[in-house]
Amino acid sequence: MNTDITRAEYTSHINCVFDYIERNIDTDLSLEKLASVANFSPFHFHRIFKAMTGETLSRFIQRVRAEKAAVQLLGNPKKSITEIALDCGFSGSAAFARVFKEAFGLSASEWRKIRKEESNEDQTDSKHGKASGLSSMYFDSNTNLLTWRITMNNKQADVQVKDFAPMTVAYVRHVGPYKGDSKLFERLFGTIMKWAAPRGILGSPDMKSITVYHDDPDVTEADKLRLSVCVTVPEDTQTDGEIGKMTVAGGSYAVGRFELLSHEYEDAWKMMYGGWMPESGYQPDDNPPFELYLNDPDKHPEGRCIVEICIPVKPL
Repeated sequence: MNTDITRAEYTSHINCVFDYIERNIDTDLSLEKLASVANFSPFHFHRIFKAMTGETLSRFIQRVRAEKAAVQLLGNPKKSITEIALDCGFSGSAAFARVFKEAFGLSASEWRKIRKEESNEDQTDSKHGKASGLSSMYFDSNTNLLTWRITMNNKQADVQVKDFAPMTVAYVRHVGPYKGDSKLFERLFGTIMKWAAPRGILGSPDMKSITVYHDDPDVTEADKLRLSVCVTVPEDTQTDGEIGKMTVAGGSYAVGRFELLSHEYEDAWKMMYGGWMPESGYQPDDNPPFELYLNDPDKHPEGRCIVEICIPVKPL
């Protein structure tokens, strides 16, 4: 038996479960239901999931729910803790309080207060040129969209709020650290492009190349971070093995356009969340953010990637 093929198939099943949990975090995620999604018996699925992920299914679900709640506590200041708990799939405030304190060592109210103070300190620093801030705002007559200009360390970027239609994508997924690891991204893009090329996907004029970030690196431990390197595909595209398929949610996104070297991505994300978001009148929505790539950096005179950082938003 080819063990590489077997592992790829198992990875495919587990990725389907990850995708289902992300789309249905506020529902009853029973072992039986998720085993059905994975196409395994409940007994075998429980063992396979732990072997593949290093966590039991129940532990994984509780952790992801707590982390999504943590992100909402800061990003949705008008939302009550009870509302956040229910939206993230907890049965009530008591169950949420226990899981959240176990995950972060603080109550939800303490965590929100501390993180808000830290965010305010970052914004204060930005006014003194240490971080990022909103420098101007104008109406773009070409796009008929309000445009914000943000600056950081003498770098500028324009941000607009745009509506996206849902996108069907094929993806290859990574779980683990990725910060500053350009070789990792090269390998992941090489994998998805090698799959897409013989299927005629790369020749499509509408094809988009994106990376979806499923977790917040300020909340989730580095070895558990999930990202998906993707290309858009027709809805009826068949995938298997390590290549999965999912839908990137449509809706309103804050879109910041940057020209970046490989070590500048973290700063660009900070410009969006720390410079633009607090003064925009928007707050993050619950879907994952992504990067949309617009050029081949090898063909750029300075080796820069032209990229749009896309964060789902809703009015504050």
